[in-house]
Amino acid sequence: MARTPSIRTRITLAAAVIAGVALVIGAVAFAALLRGALFAEVSASVEADLEVLEAQLDNGQDLPEWDDERFYQVVGSSGDVQLTSDSGPEDPLDVAESEQAQTIRIPGEGNFLVLADGVDDDSVLIVGHPLEDVDDALRTVGTLLAVSVPLLIVLITASTWIVVGRALAPVERMRREVDEVTAKNLDRRLAGEERPDEIGRLAHTMNRMLDRLEQSQHSQRRFISDASHELKSPLASLRQYAEVARAHPDRVSADDLSGAVLDEGGRLERLVQGMLVLARADEQLLRAGGSEVDLDDLVLAEARRLRQSSGLEVDASGVGAARILGDRGLLGQVVRNLVDNAVQHADQRVALSLGVMDGIALFAVDDDGVGIPGADRTRVFERFTRLDEARARNTGGSGLGLAIVGEIVRAHGGAVAITDSRLGGARLEVRLPAPSFEG
Repeated sequence: MARTPSIRTRITLAAAVIAGVALVIGAVAFAALLRGALFAEVSASVEADLEVLEAQLDNGQDLPEWDDERFYQVVGSSGDVQLTSDSGPEDPLDVAESEQAQTIRIPGEGNFLVLADGVDDDSVLIVGHPLEDVDDALRTVGTLLAVSVPLLIVLITASTWIVVGRALAPVERMRREVDEVTAKNLDRRLAGEERPDEIGRLAHTMNRMLDRLEQSQHSQRRFISDASHELKSPLASLRQYAEVARAHPDRVSADDLSGAVLDEGGRLERLVQGMLVLARADEQLLRAGGSEVDLDDLVLAEARRLRQSSGLEVDASGVGAARILGDRGLLGQVVRNLVDNAVQHADQRVALSLGVMDGIALFAVDDDGVGIPGADRTRVFERFTRLDEARARNTGGSGLGLAIVGEIVRAHGGAVAITDSRLGGARLEVRLPAPSFEG
């Protein structure tokens, strides 16, 4: 496979071709215009001399003697030379009468521009001017153009090569620096951001990309570390129960073993499911979807589940109708995670509310626990974050629930926040766009 020429080479070749074509066209056009101008000047002189000589012949005056290379010749109807200047040819010229001057070549004399016009007695007056000066000028100009055009092309090519090379030098330096960046030195940054040109903007963009990569690497490492730690606990518990059951079957009944497996297996399942959701969020693969979802149905279903599975007082009187566009499964996970969070931290009571105002659906969960300090209300949405165990009624949470809520809500174009609850604990509020579905 042939190697593609570098940008520097392609730009230089393009500049050379464009300059060469332009210079050649310009040189040809200039030579043509110069030739036309010189011939027009000589033609005007020939016409002027012809008019003067005709006037003198009409007045019966003798024709002047020209001491330069111009000539005139009067040829009779029989083809004999009746009158000629000292510099004129001795033999009659065969030149037809015309209003336009024409070029002829006289042997031994060179090229002349001649003009012929009829006079009395069917004679023809011929006037000619030499074209030697014109030919010399055109040859000189042609020689200069033949030398200067290639020289200019070479100069333009060399200048383009140097200028493009200097312009691309910072890019090549940045390429080498980026090529040396690995997972071990993502903290390196490119120089040149202070430049007020495209190179500076490129360096700024590359450094921002390195910032994102470094942040992503730190998040990934933290996530892997926390996830591995979280996975060890239920796996270790399962292993411990299995080893005890095998070593002392009389101490661990089948019911105890199956209960432990179900509990720890469910914990593992929830943990893995949460990690998968967050992984999709990291890859920006969470999609809100465009289905109509009755959010109140999801909230009321969670209220019924909570009444059946816990001894808490559940108040769902504040739940009103709310329909939004989104993914029913993801929104159901938001409702369940918020409710489970409230159950873990409530003392006796949990309140659910839902309503729509000004195109925004507001879903809130209140508990009567100890609340969340203001300094921690942002941190609790980070992954694997747990607050003081004094706030929890029971343990076993993975620290992913609220992080999952935040990612899903953002994917739906909403926002989540924590405030103080009227019940004395924490109030978690989710705001989601609720377009009108009339008609």
